[in-house]
Parts: sequence; C-alpha cells; structure tokens
Amino acid sequence: MSSDPVKYLSNVDAQLAGVIKAVGQYSIKVRNNAFQSLVESIIFQQLAGTAATAIYGRFIKYYNGVMPRPAQILSSPDAELKSKVGLSSKKIEYLKDLSSKIEDGRLNLDILPSMTDEDIISTLQQVKGIGRWTAEMFLVFCLGREDVLPVTDLGIRKAMQNLYSLPELPKPATMLAIAQPWKPYRSIATWYLWKSLSKFTSIG
Repeated sequence: MSSDPVKYLSNVDAQLAGVIKAVGQYSIKVRNNAFQSLVESIIFQQLAGTAATAIYGRFIKYYNGVMPRPAQILSSPDAELKSKVGLSSKKIEYLKDLSSKIEDGRLNLDILPSMTDEDIISTLQQVKGIGRWTAEMFLVFCLGREDVLPVTDLGIRKAMQNLYSLPELPKPATMLAIAQPWKPYRSIATWYLWKSLSKFTSIG
C-alpha cells in the first residue's frame, strides 16, 4: 500500500483520480479541541452557514470571546441563551446535555482518541442532538480519522451520483461498494468528493 493516501486513491479509482487532479492538494483542517468541535456541530446543525456563523459568534461573545467550560454553559439562563445568542430551545437542551454528561463524568472526551470509530460514534450518540452524521464529522474534523464514509451525507451522495453517472442518489450499500477500494482512506476520498461539488456543480 502506498504511504501517500492521495496517490493510493488515484491509483485505485480512475474517476476519483480525475477529481483529485482537478481539486489539487489535500488540505483538511482538523480542530483538536473536542468540546469546542461538538459545541460548534450542535450550533451549526440544520442552519445555513451565514446564520449559524452569526449565532456562533454571539455565543462566543456571550462568554467574553472564549469557548466556555461545560459548567458555564450549565449555569447560563436559557432565556439569555435564547434572547442574547439566538439559540433555539432544542439546541440549548442539546448543549446543556453535552455539558452535563461531561461535568458528571458520563462522557470523557479525553479517552475518545483511544477508541475505535464505531465506539466513538456510539458514545457520542448518547448525547441529545448528536446523531451518527455529527459523530462522523467529529471523527474526520476533530480526531483526523482517515477511513470514515458518511453515507447519509447529501453532498457525498450527490457527488457520487455525478462522478459515477448514477441514475439516482446512491443508497448506503451502493456507496459502501463504490468506496470499498478507497479503504483505509475513505475520509480523504470523501473530502475530495465534497470539494468536487463546489468545483464542478451544486447540490440540487
């Protein structure tokens, strides 16, 4: 196996090789603060980028410009998080559930890097508001795991449909079959598929 993931992917998949050539150098940005990564994920869920960015900015400003500790979030009045930050009741519930589980030791973020991908996903899904997709994004963008394929991600489904000329958006089984040759670098292939959407087309 090649020690260069990008070269390896180019060798095993001719269509993907074309995307890699067009997109260029692999440059994923990994955030190494686990709590901040999860807080961001919850705030950004189901919101357009500009709206989510504005709310996240007000969230940080509310805590004097720095990421709060779990205990600070727990002690913040729901009414202020709604009126001053713009968080919905559900997202406040999710953030406080995350903070509560960290504070009382039910969730230990420090041990996550030593766990398998599936064990991490299972652990994070115990937090309200964190589903499989959010946990997979955490694996890729916080822990830097290289072999994650988010089969429910609309962007990846659309990119696969475009790249492999599929008649419809692929189901998970089809996606797993297409991505089988990419192992153990499916996260990297996924990054290129996301980039291919912005470069060649748009999600529709």
